[in-house]
Amino acid sequence: MNRARVLYHMARVDFLERVRRYSFLLTLAGALYLAYAVATEKMWILVGNEYRGVYNSAWIGMLMTICCSTWLSLVGFYIVKNSIRRDSDIRVGQILAATPMPKAIYTLAKTLSNFAVLACMVLVLMLAALAMQFLRPEARPISLWQLWSPFVLVALPAMLLTASLALLFETLPVLRSGVGNVLYFFLWTALLAMGGTGTWDDPSGLRLLYHSTRAALHVADSTNPSDFQFSLTIGGAHAARTFVWNGIDWTAQLLLNRLFWVAAAAGLALLASVFFTRFDPAKEWFRRRSRSLATSPALAASENTTPMSSSVVAITSTHLTPMLRTSGRLRFPRLVASELRLMLKGQPWWWYVVACGLLIAELTAPLSAARQGVLLAAWIWPILLWSQMGCRETRHATTNLLFSSERALTRQLPALWTAGVLLTALTGAGVGVRLMLVADWQSFAAWIAAVLFIPSLALALGIWSGNSVPFEALYTVWWYVGPGHHLLGLDFMGTTLASARPQCFVVAAAIILALSYWRRRAHLGYA
Repeated sequence: MNRARVLYHMARVDFLERVRRYSFLLTLAGALYLAYAVATEKMWILVGNEYRGVYNSAWIGMLMTICCSTWLSLVGFYIVKNSIRRDSDIRVGQILAATPMPKAIYTLAKTLSNFAVLACMVLVLMLAALAMQFLRPEARPISLWQLWSPFVLVALPAMLLTASLALLFETLPVLRSGVGNVLYFFLWTALLAMGGTGTWDDPSGLRLLYHSTRAALHVADSTNPSDFQFSLTIGGAHAARTFVWNGIDWTAQLLLNRLFWVAAAAGLALLASVFFTRFDPAKEWFRRRSRSLATSPALAASENTTPMSSSVVAITSTHLTPMLRTSGRLRFPRLVASELRLMLKGQPWWWYVVACGLLIAELTAPLSAARQGVLLAAWIWPILLWSQMGCRETRHATTNLLFSSERALTRQLPALWTAGVLLTALTGAGVGVRLMLVADWQSFAAWIAAVLFIPSLALALGIWSGNSVPFEALYTVWWYVGPGHHLLGLDFMGTTLASARPQCFVVAAAIILALSYWRRRAHLGYA
């Protein structure tokens, strides 16, 4: 078997399948918007005392590289983290498991296909950077090496590391689920924070730009304050002054540092092969199946029967009782309770302990701390429960059963949304009750808006995407950027009076609920 040929064709087939998805096109559109934001000065990097670099080839290339290596390393992870699961769902994995292909070849091929998808987006940004050099003629001539070398030496190793991390998360039992989707965001944030402080050579290249621009700015302006500031800015005031930056001096040490991330990515891909179970359910679910066999009386009884007796089936007549129709008002609360039980099914005991602890903290902590801290934790804790909404039937292959039930559109869908609202209200009830007691009606209105908006967003994303990843990724980022930083216009929890806009999120909840209803109506085949 020619392993190189197998590796190439597996990566190629997987890559071609991925680039035909809508998620790839949406991410590509986001990458192009990054280029537009940079070109129109909606996004820029401020260094020193409100300085920015002159738009020469070096500055444009590095600016767009940083945007690429930070944004794509986050969004791209969620785009490519589904390759092993997809092979399992479409039963290709079982065919591959029957071949003599080594596990390391499989994980390397998946890593390369992940990287190829992300590298395509980097290539688009490289071409956009060249176009931007013509649109903003602040400096001439154009140097392709200064323009494109940051993409090759910074962005591509970052994309390779993201591709290998996505594969490693898929092979680990806990991280392959929604827990991994949430934890990766905090890992990504920690890596950027450490790189932004200039303490280590991070994958995104922030440290390289930090030290290089600091040295260049000191030459241009020796009076610049010693507390050098470095920030990626979106909106706000423009840079007051400019300085000339001619790019990074790529020494042998810097090149070795970048090669380290390439080697680390290859090591993670090989490490993933250690945890990869080769689509063998016995290895992965052995303990769970053993417990189910031990506790199932029907299976235990079937094991005690003789082969002869098991082959003889007694045929008896059965009379079905007629289904009694009850009032819809009585059935709807039961349906809501059933949906809520389905959400909570399978949660371990410690999940409820943490939820109760957060609820107690909401009632006992100072109100400002409860709103700005405890409520944040309380409304990120049930994220994996909300993410089931609208896509649980797809995951468990019960779509035909659900859609053929009576009043699936007018009864089951509102019951599912109501269960999500109840879950949101229960987990944040401590803050809501205290706001009512102190008669802070503006803040209480923001609390109500969040109770309506969060499950509406989860339901819409679940119905439109058919899986839980979009909500887990979008909500985590939005939760961190908006309520976490009290950002006006994005703080859907209303953690402060200044950032609360309850009317906007109530309207948004109504709009996305209407879109959910329309999409589910189309799924049911209504004209």
